[in-house]
Amino acid sequence: MNLKMKIQKLGGFLAGMVIPNIGAFIAWGLITAIFIETGWFPNKELATMISPILTYLLPILIAFTGGRLIYDQRGGVVGSVAAMGAIVGSDIPMFLAAMVLGPLGGYAIKKIDKLLEGKIKSGFEMLVSNFSIGILGMLLAIGAFYIIGPIIASATELAMLTINKIIEAGFISLLAIIIEPAKVVFLNNAIDQGIFVPLGALDILKQKQTLFFMLVSSPAPGCGILLAYSIFGKGVSKKSAPAALIIQFIGGIHEVYFPYVLMKPVLFLSIILGGMAQISTWVLTSAGLAGYPHPGSIISFLIMLPKGGFIPVMSGIIAGITVTFFTAAFFLKLDKSVDSEEDITLSADIANMLKVPNSTMENKTIQNSEVLHIKDLTTIIFACDAGIGSSAMGAGILKKKLEEAGLKFEVTHMAIDTVPKNTKLIICHNNLKERAYSVAPKAKIRTIVNFLNDPNYDILIKEIKEGEIR
Repeated sequence: MNLKMKIQKLGGFLAGMVIPNIGAFIAWGLITAIFIETGWFPNKELATMISPILTYLLPILIAFTGGRLIYDQRGGVVGSVAAMGAIVGSDIPMFLAAMVLGPLGGYAIKKIDKLLEGKIKSGFEMLVSNFSIGILGMLLAIGAFYIIGPIIASATELAMLTINKIIEAGFISLLAIIIEPAKVVFLNNAIDQGIFVPLGALDILKQKQTLFFMLVSSPAPGCGILLAYSIFGKGVSKKSAPAALIIQFIGGIHEVYFPYVLMKPVLFLSIILGGMAQISTWVLTSAGLAGYPHPGSIISFLIMLPKGGFIPVMSGIIAGITVTFFTAAFFLKLDKSVDSEEDITLSADIANMLKVPNSTMENKTIQNSEVLHIKDLTTIIFACDAGIGSSAMGAGILKKKLEEAGLKFEVTHMAIDTVPKNTKLIICHNNLKERAYSVAPKAKIRTIVNFLNDPNYDILIKEIKEGEIR
């Protein structure tokens, strides 16, 4: 497993703890934006919910989800109790501790249950089952209170101090050099959920708003790229860009613009410059959001605005779009190649750039060669990093194509790391193919590059009609 895949896997796991609880984050963000003393409708009584939700509810939900990912309900319970030790033992939101202690609690109780398997006398199963959770939870909570919590609190405060020094020195816009390329290669969840969400939560507790929630979620660079393609692109890329623009900017699914950057790597410079422009503008205008804007849609940004935050936040968004658009337009205008709509597709362009075969792409090189007979196929799984954004859109597109072809199959979407091992057919982005193979080695894996109009949708449907997937 290479470094990129390991980071993607970590990001996917972190997202798997945070994203199922996004509704709670939104509820907290709305309460904060509306009812704090500087909010839209200040209310002292209702504002008393803000701190407890941030300090207790959200970290416990994350810890429970992390433990449950490892070992179902029992793992979730132990993970929550363990996280409570760190939460009570610190005066800052313990998001990072929850992300560590939740899975740790799940792993520990899983190992203990395995150790006790077959060794419990009949009639004592419930007693041992409950007390194993209770004793382990107590020990982990004590350890978290005295050791893990203080370590993570110190590390978080050090990170905040370091970033504040970077902001004071005027270098924070340089974060775009890391953030924007990382998003395009599907490392956005590792950065956002692993770093900026915990820092943003701490920042809101102190400042009532935060810049950190916007750094990865902003739709501006992607919007600038797709707008440039809509006007100055060629062939299929120009035709598909307007639809992708609507989905990315309003729907908040950023993955749709990644192929347009990968197709012409010089555009990495455009999104970096756009990212730097928006961050610089936000810092100059003291912009911030009162809650976490997920998905990264302009609608989410507007909903999470603090009172008086419209002009500062939108100034940064406009700056990011403008700089990205003009630099991308410049590079696209410089490109004198002639694209034939009959001979080229967006997917084939990117496949060629990445040095992988197009059409059937890498399907033959990464998986077993056994033929999958359609009579054995009942469910098709569309997987993405977090299982809630691009995979949901891709599953919807595939369902529609199957219906148009008169084919009836269940199409579901999920996080790639939660795909069952016995899955027969997985659809995922080309960048996630190795992870798909690692979770379901016997599955047929079909990859796409462009979620909206990849030719591999039609290739798959053709194979299904023929009765075999090779």
